[in-house]
Amino acid sequence: MARERDPVAAFDEFVALWHRLLSEAADSGTAIVVEGERDRRAVVRLGWSGAVAMVHRGRTLAETAQELVATRRRVIVLTDWDSEGGTLARRLRDFLAGERVGLDLEYRRRLATVLRGELVHVEGLFGWARRTAERLGVPFDAVTGGDGSDPTG
Repeated sequence: MARERDPVAAFDEFVALWHRLLSEAADSGTAIVVEGERDRRAVVRLGWSGAVAMVHRGRTLAETAQELVATRRRVIVLTDWDSEGGTLARRLRDFLAGERVGLDLEYRRRLATVLRGELVHVEGLFGWARRTAERLGVPFDAVTGGDGSDPTG
């Protein structure tokens, strides 16, 4: 019989991990890579103020990788936790291998561990965090550092 995990501990782990990721925004050379617009919106609503690159925007993955190499020092990959997201993460890793840009797949892996199958798509992160905070009686701005609005519209 699988042991039920403590939702408070899981949420606290998510918040701590997310705050570490947000601290990366202080470095203007860092970008998060997501799959699409809804994913971009979710990370921005969760407080990310740095650059966001989307792989589904009419360009090849190779072109996106070349742009990242030309403009960024560090790339945090946050593709979905499904087979397509895993494939995209591996392909990005292959395109960026040997380049001067630092590639971070660790946040993606650790978020998958924290979420433990509760969420498969990055676009759902904001809603999951908001609902979980409400259920636990935690102020949501403790997660985002703000009100969860998208300053970019």
